[in-house]
Amino acid sequence: MARKYVARNPRTGKSIRHSGAKSRRGGVSALTPEPGPWQNVEYSDIVPLANGESGKIQVSTDLGFLTLGRIDGIKALHKVLEKDASAAYEALVDALEDNYPDVRIAALKSLPSFALRRQGILFQCLSDRLLDDEEAVRSEARRCLIRVSPMFPSGCEVTLRRELRDSRKEHRDGAFEALRLSAREWTEVGCLHIDELIREEEVDLRIRASALLRTIARKGGAEVWDLISWSMQDEEVRVRRNASRTLTILADSEPRIAAILVESSIEERDSGIRNHVIKALKKLDMQSPKVVQMIIRGARDKDVSMRGACIGQLAVILSGQELRETADELLRKEVDPELKRKLSALARDPDLDGTEEEKNRSLAPLDKVHSEDISDIKDMQTSFREDDKRQSGRPATRKADD
Repeated sequence: MARKYVARNPRTGKSIRHSGAKSRRGGVSALTPEPGPWQNVEYSDIVPLANGESGKIQVSTDLGFLTLGRIDGIKALHKVLEKDASAAYEALVDALEDNYPDVRIAALKSLPSFALRRQGILFQCLSDRLLDDEEAVRSEARRCLIRVSPMFPSGCEVTLRRELRDSRKEHRDGAFEALRLSAREWTEVGCLHIDELIREEEVDLRIRASALLRTIARKGGAEVWDLISWSMQDEEVRVRRNASRTLTILADSEPRIAAILVESSIEERDSGIRNHVIKALKKLDMQSPKVVQMIIRGARDKDVSMRGACIGQLAVILSGQELRETADELLRKEVDPELKRKLSALARDPDLDGTEEEKNRSLAPLDKVHSEDISDIKDMQTSFREDDKRQSGRPATRKADD
C-alpha cells in the first residue's frame, strides 16, 4: 500500500491538524481530470497506454467505438489498481518531463488525483513545469498548484513561496489564490506565509498578504492576532485597511483582543479604517470599563462620523445624572447641528425641564377601581352625609362662664 500523506508545518516539520469542513478524501472528485473518453479505459490498458507502449486502442461506448491514445491513458493513471501503482507513477513522471507540451499538460491534469496515492517527486516536477518554456504548460501548472496546495501544503511550500514573489502577475495571482485556499484549510500554513509576506519591502506583497487575514482571523490564535496587529501598524494605508476588516470578526470571536486593537486604531484618520473600527466598537461589550472609556473618548474625536457613532452609544453605557453631565460637557464643544440636537436631548432632565405631560409620565398610575369598590365608596359617602346631618341638627354647646 502507498504511504499515507501527512501534512506537516513547513516551519517545524510537525504534523498539522486539518481545519477545513471537508476531509482530504472528500475532495478527491475535485482533483480528477474533467470527465472524458479516458474514463472508458480498462484498468489493464491504462499504464501501457500512458507510457506509449500500446499505441492507440479502441473502446466501446454508448456513442459507439472511440479511439483513445496516450493523453487518455495519462488522465486515467489515478484509477490503476494498487499492483500497478509503481508503474503508473513512473509513467506520470515521464509524462511530466515529456518533450511534447500536450503530454505535459495532460500529466499536470492527472497529478492532483494521483498524488493522493503517491507523491515521490511529483511536486518537484510541478515546480519545474511552472518554469516551463511553454505558456500553455505554465498556465496548467498554475491551475494544478491551486488544486494541490490545500491538500498537500508542506509538499508545495517551497514552490508556493517562490510563486508568491514572482514578478509576473499571472503567476502571483495564481499563487495567492493557492495560498488563500491553503490558509482556509490549514491555518498554520496561512500564518507562515503571511508572516513572511507582511515583512517584505514590496508593497504589493504586503497588501495581498494582509487581504488574507480575514481568512484566518476567526480560526487563529495568538499568532493570527499578532499578524493583524502588525498589519494595523503598517505604513501603507491599504495594508492597514485590509487588517481593519478583521475587527468585526474578532469582536464576535475574540472581543478582548478586538477591544485592544480598536483602542489602538480609534484615532486612525483613514475613513475606510474608521468605518471598520466603528462597526467593531458597536459589537463590543458596552459594560466593559475599557469600552466605556473608548466611547467617551470617541465622542470627543475630530471626525464627525466617529463622534456621531460614539454619541449614539452614550445612552447605552451611561444613565441618570452621569449621562446628563457627560452630554452637557460634550454639548459645549460640539459644532455639528445634528449632534448638538442629540446631545441636548441627552442632557435634558424631563422631570425638571420637561412639559407637564413629560413630568406626568414619571408618576405612578392610579390603581384601577372596580365596580364593587365604587359601590362601597358610595355607601361610605352616604354614611358620612347622614352623620353630618345629625351633627348639624344638635344644639350648639355653650361655653361655660368663668
